[in-house]
Amino acid sequence: MKATLIITAITAICLVVFTTISWAANKKVERQKYKVVKKEDGFEVRFYPKAIMASVSSNRTGDENDGNQNFRRLAGYIFGGNKQEQKIAMTAPVYMEKDSANNNMSFVLPANYQMTDLPNPNDPNIKLHYSDEGYFACLSFGGFANAKRITEKENELRAALQKKGYKVTGRYKYLGYNAPWDIINRENDIVVQIEYNNK
Repeated sequence: MKATLIITAITAICLVVFTTISWAANKKVERQKYKVVKKEDGFEVRFYPKAIMASVSSNRTGDENDGNQNFRRLAGYIFGGNKQEQKIAMTAPVYMEKDSANNNMSFVLPANYQMTDLPNPNDPNIKLHYSDEGYFACLSFGGFANAKRITEKENELRAALQKKGYKVTGRYKYLGYNAPWDIINRENDIVVQIEYNNK
């Protein structure tokens, strides 16, 4: 009994230490820049300047591994899977979006890069492009985000936008900020581009 308590206590301490280190490392990761221009009930309006993205798509199979496959391909690119074998720093958030046929994922690349600076991916399915600049509605939430919860939050943002009379001009996207093993202080966003007159 005593040995079990000791093992449990050591495990709990190790978990706390690992989580703290992971949280501290996550805070040092470069994040995509934006400006909050208005706070509404349940969401905020942000202005996002254009950023360089690395994106990949895969056919939807209904398998949870679809997203993992896309992540591995993009991670491979920034960890040296490119023509120059150049490593690129990881940033946050990771963009995820689903349509009727595909799972789409994008990494935001560090702000100090120009398009001409970036190495060409070895994977021909990875596309480098600029994101859309503009105004986005954002609903933020904590905890772990599975497909069901993401859909619920998307519907919540859709209802809030309809209530306030905002016109949606893009598709809803999920933004994740944490590594899969992070347990505490998890951050998530649902964003969608909207019409907004900042006057």
